[in-house]
Amino acid sequence: MTNAETRRKDADDREVVVELDEVTTRYGDRLVHDRISLCVYRGEILAIVGGSGSGKSTLLRNMLLLQTPDTGSVRVLDIDTAHQPEARTLPLRRRMGALFQYSALFGALNVVENVALPLAEHSRLSRAVIEQIAGIKMALVGLAPETAHLYPSQLSGGMRKRAGLARALALDPELLFLDEPSSGLDPISANALDELILQLRASLGLTIVMVTHDMDSLWRVADRVIFLGDARILSSGTMPALSGSQAPELREFFQGPRARAARPAEAV
Repeated sequence: MTNAETRRKDADDREVVVELDEVTTRYGDRLVHDRISLCVYRGEILAIVGGSGSGKSTLLRNMLLLQTPDTGSVRVLDIDTAHQPEARTLPLRRRMGALFQYSALFGALNVVENVALPLAEHSRLSRAVIEQIAGIKMALVGLAPETAHLYPSQLSGGMRKRAGLARALALDPELLFLDEPSSGLDPISANALDELILQLRASLGLTIVMVTHDMDSLWRVADRVIFLGDARILSSGTMPALSGSQAPELREFFQGPRARAARPAEAV
């Protein structure tokens, strides 16, 4: 039996690449997630939204195996991650890339050194080959060669995001996690980043999970959106479906003045 035949699929024959089952997370006495169950399907762009403190970034960290839930299970790329030794989870982490909210670039390293860092840590390639691959990743996200030896402090916000994205792609991940990718960007840079995300999904076959408050981004790139509140998933669906909901908590989020301004004309 082939790997493709043994991959986990749902009732609609969609391949499940991340599965959370009854996940509960607490910070001290504060309940962040209350038995959350969720599937992410191969090739989709899933957006996670909700109010401040609703546990969006924590959910992302659960999927990235950076934080273990108090109870419940997290299954990634058909591997149940519970009680797995580091030797088992490290190769799994290499199949995932992440762009964090503030890009998380190292200020003492230039762009090409930042992008090359995962390759230097997780491969035995020569320095010359690593720098060549880093240059390819930079080109992939639209960074010109002359930016290679600039430092993060010398970059615009949009360029820092692209450098962080190039580093996230360094190990050719199957899954890409984005935490507020357009945060701090002007509308033109945010729009360009949305377009880049769509291009990367199409060209690399990525599955993307993103946390965002950007309504324009949600309309443009998200195939599916989950809305967190009261420590659980209150709703899941497409942007047209969620923005048309009459549930009070969804109306406040998806039909407020800012949300209405971002809504495409064809969706009105």
